[in-house]
Amino acid sequence: MRTRIHALVVGLVLLAGPACVSASSTTVQVGDRQPGGSGQLSPYRDGDVRRVVIISAVPAELDQLLSAASIEREVEIAGRVHHIGNLEGHAVVLLLSGVSMVNAAAATQAVIDHFEVGGIVFSGIAGGVNPNLSVGDVAVPAQWGQHQEMVFARQAEDGWDNEGRGGEFENFGMMFPRGQLITGGAPEAQERRRQFWFPTDERMLAVARDVAADIVLERCGPGGECLQHQPRIVVGGNGVSGPTFVNNAEFREWIWRVFAADAVDMETAAIGQVAALNRVPFLAFRSLSDLAGGGAGANEIRLFGRLAADNSAAVLREFLRAWRGPR
Repeated sequence: MRTRIHALVVGLVLLAGPACVSASSTTVQVGDRQPGGSGQLSPYRDGDVRRVVIISAVPAELDQLLSAASIEREVEIAGRVHHIGNLEGHAVVLLLSGVSMVNAAAATQAVIDHFEVGGIVFSGIAGGVNPNLSVGDVAVPAQWGQHQEMVFARQAEDGWDNEGRGGEFENFGMMFPRGQLITGGAPEAQERRRQFWFPTDERMLAVARDVAADIVLERCGPGGECLQHQPRIVVGGNGVSGPTFVNNAEFREWIWRVFAADAVDMETAAIGQVAALNRVPFLAFRSLSDLAGGGAGANEIRLFGRLAADNSAAVLREFLRAWRGPR
């Protein structure tokens, strides 16, 4: 979801009431042992069933998908309700991560730890960064990065001194972005490297590209608010995520110039990184609820947030209908 101040989050959450789902319910904390005394972690794996995990940040982003799904049971893991069932021919787990990067990363790792996960998809809203895109459009980027993994440089007489800690990207004032520091390798030979871009799954992206041509997105929201243009779907390109609500034209222009990002949000890059580290296929659908401060007037999220959320969910459902599922 977009980086947003608390008031905007509350406004979006209130756009939709709670979904009504009849299902059994269980509570477990991360690390709990499997019922029945087996001593196994991951208590909700159903034999060889590999589930597609569907994540959103706030209820308005997930409600349409929950309503369309056949929910068999619910479990609570580390404070998050996981809805287990079927959607568009796939065995699924649907959940809300909560807003921002730490919530997104924690939710992703927890669901991977407790289920047999064959793929992860995200559905939600974002701020539009690409000046060629408009509110209501759906972006399905090929790779995601964390634009606010940064060094705050010391001010020197002749400018900013990052003491060699900056990365490959142009700075925004004192802020110098760089890649995530990744640790990996064998236990006896751990290696550290920096990585900025985390790619989505190529096969999943290809399916999204195939179905995009046949989808007509909604132009009007449930409250009667309508866009003046017909929204469209863009598959490929870049997306970025960070823990700050972007509602600033200058910062938006910098994101576009430096990262050529179509969308900016608060969760996707964190989910993508966790998925990559666990070798789980991943893809994200983000509909533009606003222009991240680039519009002529007030931020558009309160007016078009629900329309964008529903457009993203609609594209995700079409993707699931066409995708054969995890291999």
